[in-house]
Order: sequence, then structure tokens, then C-alpha cells
Amino acid sequence: MAQSSIEWTEMTWNPTTGCNKLSAGCKFCYAEVMSKRLEAMRVDKYKNGFKLTVHEDALTAPYTWKKSKKVFVNSMSDLFHKDVPLDFIKKVFAVMKDNPQHTFQVLTKRADILAEYDTELTWAPNIWMGVSVENEKVMERIDYLRKTSAHIKFLSLEPLIGPLPNLDLTGIHWAIVGGESGHKARPIEKEWVIDIKKQCDKEGVDFFFKQWGKPKFNINPNDPTIKADHPQHAKGGCTLNGRIYRKMPQTYSELRARA
Repeated sequence: MAQSSIEWTEMTWNPTTGCNKLSAGCKFCYAEVMSKRLEAMRVDKYKNGFKLTVHEDALTAPYTWKKSKKVFVNSMSDLFHKDVPLDFIKKVFAVMKDNPQHTFQVLTKRADILAEYDTELTWAPNIWMGVSVENEKVMERIDYLRKTSAHIKFLSLEPLIGPLPNLDLTGIHWAIVGGESGHKARPIEKEWVIDIKKQCDKEGVDFFFKQWGKPKFNINPNDPTIKADHPQHAKGGCTLNGRIYRKMPQTYSELRARA
């Protein structure tokens, strides 16, 4: 478990680590860079570097967290990687179901495997399931997600490296948009972001604009959120037409508290 600076979550939990590149969005994978750094620091969990590794001992961690948290599952891997056994994925889902006070945000690029395993999994209301979609070439991932029984379905349109017109947002509850921020980051265009927001507004999907990625991609050099001391600072800033858009679905814990 680790506290997270990712704007749409509060902490990370990695029952598996390691992965391999699958599509254009993986080109400058931050998890690969971080894994190699942690391996060089001789952190035991990353002794295999970025090779897919299952960590059975991580399954007990959520039972020890006292306060309700939003938890990004496998920030350093992909739970639906072909080398992760289905039995282990079931164990992860059982742990998430056992801890309804937390909201678990699972994100995958391997939407075909997700859809294949769907009926084998127990979809508790506190498990949010998302797919990454970086450009039009991988939009079929949304169709796979839509077929699942997840209660909350979301899209991570990050790193957004191309326009996404004509999104089918049927059954989708939340969309996160963000630009790439690494050393060789590819640009994001304002028109792409505006178009996605319009589609979300039309379909009633919560829209969360995470970041421009780099200040040079942000057409507003005076965006106050570029500054590191801004309370909602993000890489490259995060205002869109002078506003911050960070809507999220209500969590299961929030809904229960209001009942």
C-alpha cells in the first residue's frame, strides 16, 4: 500500500507487479521506469524488475486499512495480464468484496481477457472497473468493458494521443482525460479534450480532466494550476477554459452513508 499523488485516487495497492507493452499508450510506461528504479534500489517486491510477478502476501493489506479509501489496484501492473492466473484474480476480487468500506479502482488495457473472465468474478458495488483508451485504434476496449457486470464502469483516456470522436458511452459512468507527462511526451490537443467533454455532458457521464501533461501542451500559460504550490496542481496544469473539471461517481460508502 502506498499513498498516491494520482488525482483520481488516494492510494495504490499492487497484488501484482510488472507487465509488457501492448499498444501505443504503453510506449513511455511510467510503471516500467519506476519498477527498474525500485529494482536498482533493491526493493524486494521489485527484485524481478518489470517481469510479471504475483504477490500473494499483498492480499492481506486491505484488511488493515482503517479509514475508507479510494484505491487504485495495480498501478504497477495489469490485473488482467495473460500471465496472471484466474484463480489469483478471483482472490483479489474476494478481498475487494470483503472490504466494502473502500472503493477499488481497477484499470486494464486487456479488455478482451476482462470480458472473458467476467462471469467468473464477483462484482461487488465497491469495485469500479475501467479500461485505458489512448486513441481510436483501441476503442473496442470500451465494448468489452460494457459487457461486464461491473457496477461502475470508467474510461481512462490517458495518455490521450489522438482524438476520440463518436465515443459510445452507453453504460459508462466516468471518463478521465489526461495528457502524457514524461520526458518524450506526445502532445494533447485542446480540441480533443473539449470534444470528449461535450460527449460526456450529452450522455451524463462524469468528466474528470486530470492534466495537460506538460505546460507547453496547455494553451493557457497563466493557468494557476501549473504552479506546484496550487492546491489542485497537476502536471502541465488542469484548467479547461478557465475551469477545473473533476467529477467522480459516488462511492458505495458515500451511497450507504446517505441511505
